[in-house]
Amino acid sequence: MSKEPPAPLQRTYKSIDYLVFDGTYFHKDGCLALFMNNASGKPIQITYIKRENYENVFPIITKMRDKGICPIAITTDGHPSVLRALKEIWPETILQRCLFHIQNQGLMWLRTFPKTDSGKELRSLYSTIARIHNAEEMMTFKINYSKWYLKHKKRIYSLPSNLVAFKDLKRAMSLVNNALPNMFHFITNKNIASTTNILEGFFSQLKHQYRNHRGLSENHKISYLKWFCYFKTLKNSNTF
Repeated sequence: MSKEPPAPLQRTYKSIDYLVFDGTYFHKDGCLALFMNNASGKPIQITYIKRENYENVFPIITKMRDKGICPIAITTDGHPSVLRALKEIWPETILQRCLFHIQNQGLMWLRTFPKTDSGKELRSLYSTIARIHNAEEMMTFKINYSKWYLKHKKRIYSLPSNLVAFKDLKRAMSLVNNALPNMFHFITNKNIASTTNILEGFFSQLKHQYRNHRGLSENHKISYLKWFCYFKTLKNSNTF
């Protein structure tokens, strides 16, 4: 159980153009960081790290680059320090923001029942994000958000920053402003994943299986997770 699984052959890396990246926590200081090939749905890089941040992700993607991986696009949840690491290693790679992460985070900040008209309107816009699939829907969202922003931005920036509800409204607005340039790459390139859902499903399977093995030591737990991911790569192993 403590033995590391073998790495995929390097020749398989050269055809990997579209990746999905995310991390899932098993304990407070234990995160499985995983890059998946969006075309095949198979893990290509699995690393157990303390937490998902620049310091831990940068060495992982440096090794991936050294193996010859140079993706056209990567879909991520938008973690700022991870984005910084990805941009440093692959400056030409398209970084697609996961629409579900954007929507869920914004709706969480806006609460179920916003108290302001601006919050109610923005929540309504957020609820449409994950349902955007084509250029027409994208333009509708961009136009509606632009109208909302021009209508409410001055008042929102003037709101007292010490009140949580107003602070979260500003956060929700800033989230769209920052993400917008990288929200819709998938519209013009259908090979790019619009969400990290393919990984979310994988993590659900993994955690379901892991529950049957709770009680493993830390080293055996990490080994089990890596072997689970490795055996997933063996199915239809002619492509990675």
